[in-house]
Amino acid sequence: MEWHLKLVGSLLVALAFMHFFFPRYFNWEKDLAPLSLINRQMMYVHTFFIALMVLLMGVLALSSPLELSTTPLGKKLCFGMGVFWTSRLVIQFLWYSPRLWKGKGFETAMHILFSLLWAYFSAVFMGVYLH
Repeated sequence: MEWHLKLVGSLLVALAFMHFFFPRYFNWEKDLAPLSLINRQMMYVHTFFIALMVLLMGVLALSSPLELSTTPLGKKLCFGMGVFWTSRLVIQFLWYSPRLWKGKGFETAMHILFSLLWAYFSAVFMGVYLH
């Protein structure tokens, strides 16, 4: 399980750094322009803190796989992270409209890839907790 935690950690660190490209990729400067200043700034601030938490989860999984998988506190942390990523997986299907990806090659591939990624994160963290 330690190997899986290290892999998850590496993937989480990469995912955290991907967040820095979101504003440009998703054209936030144009798309968020009609929003009030507070709502525009909240998008950037929330994205930063989500990226920070994802980075910290990744660093924890990379640096402490043994502690996460063998100590009571580590297992509780894994449970929390498992709940987080399982919730993210559920939201992938219940919140985002299929119109965003159906019939679009790249978007469908990303939908499938990230659904599998959230499922893998969920399985690893919950697997550590349950083992």
